[in-house]
Amino acid sequence: MGAFQGPRDWGRLLTAMLTPFKADGGVNLDEVARIASYLVDEQGNDGLVVSGTTGESPTLSTEEKMAILEIVLATVGNRAAVLFGAGTYDTAESIHLAQAAEKRGAHGIMLVNPYYSRPGQAGLYAHFSTIAKSVGLPVMLYNIQPRSAINLETPTLLALAEVSNIVAVKEASGSMSQISEVCASVPDGFRVYSGDDGLTLPVLSVGGHGIVSVAAHVVGADMKRMIEDFPDRFAEALSIHRGLVPIFKGLFKSPSPVPVKYALSLRGFDCEQVRLPMVTLSDTEKAELRTLVGVPAWA
Repeated sequence: MGAFQGPRDWGRLLTAMLTPFKADGGVNLDEVARIASYLVDEQGNDGLVVSGTTGESPTLSTEEKMAILEIVLATVGNRAAVLFGAGTYDTAESIHLAQAAEKRGAHGIMLVNPYYSRPGQAGLYAHFSTIAKSVGLPVMLYNIQPRSAINLETPTLLALAEVSNIVAVKEASGSMSQISEVCASVPDGFRVYSGDDGLTLPVLSVGGHGIVSVAAHVVGADMKRMIEDFPDRFAEALSIHRGLVPIFKGLFKSPSPVPVKYALSLRGFDCEQVRLPMVTLSDTEKAELRTLVGVPAWA
């Protein structure tokens, strides 16, 4: 792919990158670099989101998060967008992380709904806008009601879109009605990304820009082709989508990112290890997933 052009040039296929751990539980920075290169150079990703919830951010120390960001920027930052997951349920801590990521050269930050706290719409607006205004980086919001127990309602999102550096949303509310409303209502240039692999094509069909993916760890090349085929070759895009649906389901049959870490380990990466409270797949679960991605037809 061509050289990364700038902070708004995030592309259409981004992966929420997993974090590989060593046997002793420490972050495997050598493997971080290998995986980042693989995702960009072989799976066709336009960008990566590091230290997000797929990267098990609640279990990472600040020092580990910064080390991961630095190695990914050094490895692929000249040819792919690198966003940093700065969102937590603590506004002050999120500001600290966002500013630290900006100093290290991140191309943007992602801010997830403040999980557990359930602050209400006024609290969501205050939380997100306060963090965004503390940095000069472009910001992608991340609305994921199933894991955060609160929904970023469309009127609140539209108010946040008026903040100059809030430029995108990763929509994982699970509601196509809401996502359709968001796509129809946001200002020109504001980008709506699907946060659900299985809804990538439907979200594109209502005006979405792309996907922040988990599955693109292992089927990124196919997802990139699906995105590029839409809308001029819709039949081809639909065929790819239908072929990927079983894989999407398999990668979320157990709590994410456990399945995708095992799936990527089948490609020769040392990344199966997870940190508690996550646990690795059972032998039965591994066998089921192996039938989907172990010897893939698309390889």
